[in-house]
Amino acid sequence: MASQPLLPAILQAVMKGQPKALNDSHYPGWHLAPATGLLNDPNGFIHFAGRYHLFYQWNALGCQHQHKCWGHWSSADLVHWQHEPVALMPDEEYDRSGCYSGSAVDNNGVLTLCYTGNVKFDDGTRTAWQCLAVQNSAGGFDKLGPAIPLPHGYTGHVRDPKVWRQGDYWYMVLGAQDLQLQGKVLLLRSENLWNWQNLGEIAGSGLGGLGDAGYMWECPDMFTLNGSTFLICCPQGLAREEKRYLNTYPSAYLSGQLDYASAHYQHGDFHELDAGFEFYAPQTTLSADGRRLLVGWMGVPDGEEMRQPTVANGWIHQMTCLRELTSRNGKLYQQPVKELQALRGEQQGYRGVAHKMPMLSAQRLELVLESAGEVTLNFADTLILEWHRDELRLARRSLENGAWLYRYWNGCAHKLQILCDHSSIEIFINDGEGVMSSRYFPAHPAQLTLTGDAEVRASYWSLRACMVE
Repeated sequence: MASQPLLPAILQAVMKGQPKALNDSHYPGWHLAPATGLLNDPNGFIHFAGRYHLFYQWNALGCQHQHKCWGHWSSADLVHWQHEPVALMPDEEYDRSGCYSGSAVDNNGVLTLCYTGNVKFDDGTRTAWQCLAVQNSAGGFDKLGPAIPLPHGYTGHVRDPKVWRQGDYWYMVLGAQDLQLQGKVLLLRSENLWNWQNLGEIAGSGLGGLGDAGYMWECPDMFTLNGSTFLICCPQGLAREEKRYLNTYPSAYLSGQLDYASAHYQHGDFHELDAGFEFYAPQTTLSADGRRLLVGWMGVPDGEEMRQPTVANGWIHQMTCLRELTSRNGKLYQQPVKELQALRGEQQGYRGVAHKMPMLSAQRLELVLESAGEVTLNFADTLILEWHRDELRLARRSLENGAWLYRYWNGCAHKLQILCDHSSIEIFINDGEGVMSSRYFPAHPAQLTLTGDAEVRASYWSLRACMVE
């Protein structure tokens, strides 16, 4: 057992830290963010017994990647969320170095969590257990312990179980690193969530025609949509290209067909899931009405994250907006869920030359912009989007040395839907063909200015704040 119970320290941290976080001008008005401390991967995203549940990696005790617990929110409508009891804390021998990411399932009416128990040893080595926990009558979770030990042939980097039901079996995809330090995704099968058969590697570096594709594949998620089976993952060590995969670690997807009987996944090339500065560890679930929903962490491990100014106020990171996924010709499209329209104020519009459009408050804003020309969108001189005929270029300064950094989306954009919050911008391109998600830290109140001689057509709404209760 851990030497010191975490709960009293977490409670004190929240009581002392939340007022400071909420007082920060960069704390989001309508995105999910930690009450205090560090938030990272979304976990256990599920619709269960009439409510959506979203768990998350959380260190309440500081902004470092330590003491990982599972925080827990729930919602009836994907807009208004409430805090639930902390679901998991690293207080057992098998998860003492952190309750790492995982998923949630409805097992015969019991909300069941599948997560990675991380154990780091004094000599620098590590191991990992895939563990189970079940919800109790008080709304918390009782740990059942490890179900899967470290599989043979892999390093201690095996984590992030995503579990789903198909026919008579449970299936799990699991991120892994083999002994040659190559990233893989394993497929496992079980009748009861306890006894798992490893069906082998279905994707990874050196498999399926990919060549060298990184040393660790984190946060796998597999689902079928409109006839294509998608594997979302975060391939660490994927080679940067001139205008793609520019983040420290990218998030990408494969599209193809999974043969459950032979455990063979036939797929094409990688596609970047989000071309912005901050996007990682996305997880999906099915909505009550059968839509495939996605939420991601609007952050990236390592990079410049600890330079973000919110650290001075004791908190760091937020989630993306919730998105609906659709598939066209084997390609994923992402759009904000329709439920978010409940946050809109009165619709306003503009039609004319870009540089004559009135300056807009970018504090909490939704903007739909159509144009065929060259337009520049300047968000408080802090984030600048150049809309060219054949690409989008997003620019902001390094928090480390002030140099301009760039991200790109390649293609002809004719329509942008942009969602702004106090310190984030999400740009949906051509009704979700591409997305660029980024944090930025403007001096407030942030203003958006358009320049350029092109004709634009704009609709926009201010968005009301919607705090977690």
